Amino acid sequence: MVDTYSVPLTSLVEEFSLEVVYAATDYHSIRLTVEDVARPGMQISGFFDHFEPSRLQVLGNVEISYLKRLSDSERSMIFDRLFSYKFPAVVIARNLRVSDQCLEMARKHNVTVLRSHEATSTIISAIITYLKDALAPRITRHGVLMEIYGEGVLLVGESGIGKSETAVELLKRGHRLIADDAVEIRKSTRKTLLGRAPELIRNYVELRGIGIINVAKLFGMGAVKLENEINLVVNIVHWNPQEIYDRLGLEDQFMDIMGIKIPMNTIPVTPGRNLAVILEVAAMNNRQRKMGYNPAMEFTEQINRHFEENMGKI
Repeated sequence: MVDTYSVPLTSLVEEFSLEVVYAATDYHSIRLTVEDVARPGMQISGFFDHFEPSRLQVLGNVEISYLKRLSDSERSMIFDRLFSYKFPAVVIARNLRVSDQCLEMARKHNVTVLRSHEATSTIISAIITYLKDALAPRITRHGVLMEIYGEGVLLVGESGIGKSETAVELLKRGHRLIADDAVEIRKSTRKTLLGRAPELIRNYVELRGIGIINVAKLFGMGAVKLENEINLVVNIVHWNPQEIYDRLGLEDQFMDIMGIKIPMNTIPVTPGRNLAVILEVAAMNNRQRKMGYNPAMEFTEQINRHFEENMGKI
C-alpha cells in the first residue's frame, strides 16, 4: 500500500524563510497535499473555471502590477472572491507591497498571506521541487539497503536468513549502510526509487546474539548514508536442491516496486558461501549491464561462434 503524505505550511515557511504577513487562525494546522503551485492571473481577471483551491497561490510582479491599476473597490471585490475559495495560503513574490484590500479580505476569509524576497519564477520552481520530493508516494519494505560501489542494493529475504550479518560484513569491506530491517522507499521520479531508513531506526543494525549496534558510532560516519537510489534488488533464499537456478545470467529478473521494474538477482545461500563477495560482484555486474555490457550474452555468443567455426571438423 502506498502512503499519502502532506507537508505542514509552517515547514515550508521555515524552509524558504518566508515572511508571515498575516497568519490565519488555523495557520499551524494547515497542510499542503499537492505539489503544484498556481499563479491566479486568470482568477484575478474573473475566470474561476478549473480553479484548484488545494494549491498554494503565488502573486508575482505581473499580477500585482495589474491590481495596482484598479480602484480600491475593484481590488476588494477581486480579493474577496479569490480568498473565498480558502486555499492554503498566498505568497507575494519579490517582496512586493501587500495592499490593504488584500489584507482586509485575508482577515475576512481567514487566509494566510506570506511574502518572499525571491523572484516569482525562482520561488515557484523551488517550492514545486520541495513539495514534489516531500509528497512523493512511498512504501516501507522489509529488507536491508546498502550502497555497494555506488550501487544501491536492496537485500530482501525471509527473516533470519542473514541480511543484517551480510550488511555488517559489507561495512567492514568499506561499503555504506542506508537502512536495516525497514526501508522507506520513495518514488522521486517516474523511473527512480530512493530508499532511506525511518528516522527512529536510522544508523542501527540488529544482530541476533549481539543486539542493536550503532553503525555510525562503531564504524564511523563514513559507513552510513542518509539516502540512495535503489539500483538492484537481491533476493536471498535458502538453497533448494530441487530448484533450478540461473547459472549464466541470461534470464532477466525484475521486482516491481510502485510501478517501476528494478533488476533483481536471486541468490541461494548455503553454509560456507561468502555472500558479501557475491553481492560486491552483483553490484559491479549490474553497473556494467547499465553501461551496455552483458558478460552472459558475450559468453553465449562466443560459445555459439566456437561451435559454428568447428562444425564439421570433428
